[in-house]
Amino acid sequence: MSALNLPNQLTGLRLVLAVVLFGMMAMEFYLVAMVLFIIAASTDWLDGYYARRYGMVTTLGRILDPFADKVIICGTFIFLVAVPEMLQVPLGLRAWMVVVIVGRELLVTALRSFIEDRGGDFSAKMSGKLKMLLQCIAAGAGLFYLDYPGPSLPAPAWVWAVFVASLWAAVALTVYSGMVYILAAVRLLQKV
Repeated sequence: MSALNLPNQLTGLRLVLAVVLFGMMAMEFYLVAMVLFIIAASTDWLDGYYARRYGMVTTLGRILDPFADKVIICGTFIFLVAVPEMLQVPLGLRAWMVVVIVGRELLVTALRSFIEDRGGDFSAKMSGKLKMLLQCIAAGAGLFYLDYPGPSLPAPAWVWAVFVASLWAAVALTVYSGMVYILAAVRLLQKV
C-alpha cells in the first residue's frame, strides 16, 4: 500500500492549510482563517473515515494524522491568545487555557508513543474525540468573534455565548480526556 494514498494526501493538505491559516490569522483575516480552519478540521474527519473504510491505514498516516491535528489545534489557540482583543473577551481565552490544551496534547502524544513502542494499543478514546470536536467549535467561534471590528460593530451576544461555552467545555473535556488517557496508560503499563 502506498504511503501517499488519498488519506495521507488529505493529511498533508491539512498541514499546508495550517500554514495558510496561521498566515491569515497573522494578517488579521479572521473570517478567511475561520473558513480554512473549518476545511482543515473537516478533512481530519474525512481522511480518517476514508482510511478505515477502504483499508488504507498506514504507519505514516498513524503518525502524521495526530501530528496535523495537534499543529492545527495548538497553533490556532496559540495564535488566538496572542491577539490583544481576545484577552478583552469576558470569560474568554486565556494563556493558561492554551497551556492546558498544548500540555495535554504533548502528554498524550508521549504516552501513546511510549505504550505503542512496547506493543500496547493506545487508540483514541471517545472523550478525546469529543474534546477535539469542542476544541474545533471553540477555535472556529473565536475566529468568528474576532471578525467583528470591535466597538463600532461588536459581536452579537450569541457569538460570545457560543465561543465562551464551547471554550470552557473544551478546556474541561481536555483535562478530563487527559486523565482518561493517563489512567489507560497506567493500566497498560501494568500489563507490559
